[in-house]
Amino acid sequence: MNTSTIIEMVGYLGSFLVLVSFLMVSVVKLRIVNTVGSLIFMIYALIIKSYPTAIMNFFLVLINLHFLYRLNKKDEKEFSLVEVNKNDSLLKYLLNTYHDDIMQYYPECDTALDKMNKGYVIVCQGKPVGITLGVLEDNNFDIVIDYTTTEFRDFSIGHFLFDRLNKNEIKTITFKYPIDKHEDYIRNMNFQKENDYYIKHLV
Repeated sequence: MNTSTIIEMVGYLGSFLVLVSFLMVSVVKLRIVNTVGSLIFMIYALIIKSYPTAIMNFFLVLINLHFLYRLNKKDEKEFSLVEVNKNDSLLKYLLNTYHDDIMQYYPECDTALDKMNKGYVIVCQGKPVGITLGVLEDNNFDIVIDYTTTEFRDFSIGHFLFDRLNKNEIKTITFKYPIDKHEDYIRNMNFQKENDYYIKHLV
């Protein structure tokens, strides 16, 4: 393999990563992959002496790093926890608005309101970004729906939620759905497998 072929492959790799980044659901993953792709493509542009392309990708890297820094600095003060009940019009609106996406992860979402006796909407700077519904019984909160909008699927809402729950009222949280679509979340939130479900102890 000659040098020119290797250089071309570097360019293709950078272009491929930039394109793939736009398929990412998570904003954080999108920024990270786009940064790597832009950095590789900048190196390629410098090698072939395409300086306008190199400068453009240099600024793309800086922009991505800026927003990654802001995302990383996001603290709990930006989130608010709003308790809701099954008759809450905001909750019904959100369940209807995100119904199709929720159905992909929680096929029983249409009966969620009938099951729940405890619910929360997580708000970020005035915008609803998460819904958590469940059944509270004997200090255990059994999750029926724990949904987050696509741009916030970086686990930050989960960490905020479980830190803010009333630990006098809720001692354990159980998750009884198959985890094929929830494995990363279950692992990141430190749920432990117990029998045929997963449990998290609040401390």
